[in-house]
Amino acid sequence: MSIKTGFGDEQAQIRVYVAKRPPMQEYAYLPSIQPLLQGEIALINQACGNGWRKLFNVYAKLLFALPASFGFLQQASSWQAYRDSFLLQASSNTALLFSPPQLEPAGNTLHIIAGRTYAKTLVEQGLPTQLYWLNEEFAIDKVNRVLVCPYFDYRQLNNEKIVYLVSLIQQLEAGV
Repeated sequence: MSIKTGFGDEQAQIRVYVAKRPPMQEYAYLPSIQPLLQGEIALINQACGNGWRKLFNVYAKLLFALPASFGFLQQASSWQAYRDSFLLQASSNTALLFSPPQLEPAGNTLHIIAGRTYAKTLVEQGLPTQLYWLNEEFAIDKVNRVLVCPYFDYRQLNNEKIVYLVSLIQQLEAGV
């Protein structure tokens, strides 16, 4: 079993997977999942530019679009406040991972792979998932609770596509 590396809560139910980590020396080697501290997202945005700002914003917008039963709406008054005060911090129930998913078919973890190309690369590298492609951008594996969606960027995963992704998450949660 490979080591999980990334940002956030080690026990996160919602895990997003991206191919690359921020190009900062302090994140060049992460031995495990590291919770971010309040203000650290702003530092990454400042050092790494617009792409990372978009990723964090889209992640927070997705969480805020989920039904109240997920618990994210109760923690902050807006997705921006959630991003700045809770996203990827200890006990946030969220993680952004730079390592491949470790699938547990019987678990309640939700694995979201950001980007079709990255998902296809993971499958080619042996990720044991049976993806069913719903269209050119979205895929699902109900057994392993894996979703593939466009990369977390406003142009690729716009508000309309976030709503669609939320409906897929709800299907997995309902066991449909």
